[in-house]
Amino acid sequence: MKFKRQSQAEDSINLTPLIDVVFLLLIFFMVSTTFTKETHLSVDLPEAVGEASIDAPRQLDILITAQGDYSINGQALMNNSMATLKRAISDLSGGDTKVPLSITADAQTPHQAVITAMDAAGQLGFVHLSMTTRNPKTDQ
Repeated sequence: MKFKRQSQAEDSINLTPLIDVVFLLLIFFMVSTTFTKETHLSVDLPEAVGEASIDAPRQLDILITAQGDYSINGQALMNNSMATLKRAISDLSGGDTKVPLSITADAQTPHQAVITAMDAAGQLGFVHLSMTTRNPKTDQ
């Protein structure tokens, strides 16, 4: 008796569809990606010859104590009226309203004293006004 030999089919995975999917993904990402051409400008920066200025820019510092007393650049004012404050600011600034002006007030200063200083600076035309603060995390 002759038995037919059974042919064994190879169990393998057909990779052709997988390769097709990978190529389709590759084509999709290549088409959807935008390529930008960056331009680089060549700039010749000017060079300065000379020494740096050691003069600090003029600045007005208004200090307000806890009692509401004013001092400008370390000079105490004789009273707390707005007219005195305005006169002292205009005298020390020389009429230049572009000078930076900073207001430093104690934490216990009455709010009205700070508003008075801001109002006096505003009426004189100062535009560079800053309030100094402290960081409570670093001051402890």
